Amino acid sequence: MITGKTKLLGLMGRPVEHSLSPVMHNAAFAKEGLDYVYVAMDVDPNELPAAVRGAVALGFRGFNLTMPHKEKIIALLDEVDGAAKVSGAVNTVVIEGSKLRGHNTDGSGMAEACRESGTDVLGKTVALLGAGGAASAISFALQSEGTKEIRIFNRSVDRAEALAAKLEEFGGGANIHAHPLDSLGSSDTIPDILINTTSLGMKDEDPLPVPEEYLKSLPDHATVADAVYRPGGRTRLLHAADGLGLRTIDGQRMLLYQGVHAQKLWIGLEPNVKAMDGQLPQSR
Repeated sequence: MITGKTKLLGLMGRPVEHSLSPVMHNAAFAKEGLDYVYVAMDVDPNELPAAVRGAVALGFRGFNLTMPHKEKIIALLDEVDGAAKVSGAVNTVVIEGSKLRGHNTDGSGMAEACRESGTDVLGKTVALLGAGGAASAISFALQSEGTKEIRIFNRSVDRAEALAAKLEEFGGGANIHAHPLDSLGSSDTIPDILINTTSLGMKDEDPLPVPEEYLKSLPDHATVADAVYRPGGRTRLLHAADGLGLRTIDGQRMLLYQGVHAQKLWIGLEPNVKAMDGQLPQSR
């Protein structure tokens, strides 16, 4: 039951009606008997500063950000973590008194999804498609987990080089390389893990983000992950990798674990992962 003592959490974005975050978080709170409620809030980009001030004034414990607010929120925060600095994007804000601390849990969500699948990133080589916010957060997390080498492939090689420079600045021990997307497959290095962070795969008509021959060149032990998720259905990339017998990670697993890590930041307890997972459509 929601009362005057119920602690408030939420999501700011536009649009937000499609989000699975409210059902995920509220299922965990209900299962554990925690007096929290998580709500979706449609916020006009021009009203983001007012919405943030309102959340503080109303006593929110924190909130998530989705598009188009993940970059603009940074100017309104007191502190941001390393993943947020590298990616230039925040998806989780923790409110402590009047202080707002920003985090990016997308990367740690993908790292957790890798662990769940049995994919050990320690000492491995990763081919990363894309150089945007998700790619930045994921590469930062993988570098922190001990990945040996990260090869960033992007249509704009300048953007890939800028991400590589940021990762090297923060350090982590991985060898970072930037490449134009059309050079994929020409490198002598065959990755252990391929991760797509581009938007290709969200629509039925989208082409594969990599040539099918490239997928066929991957070793039997390789893992193919997609940050894109389609509720109730798998992307073409994952279907193709499944057909080759490769281990795959659906974007919904990253969605789940970025939420798990965000909830832990807010409440300081281990979230009920099973309850949260139970609210996600099954991907086939």
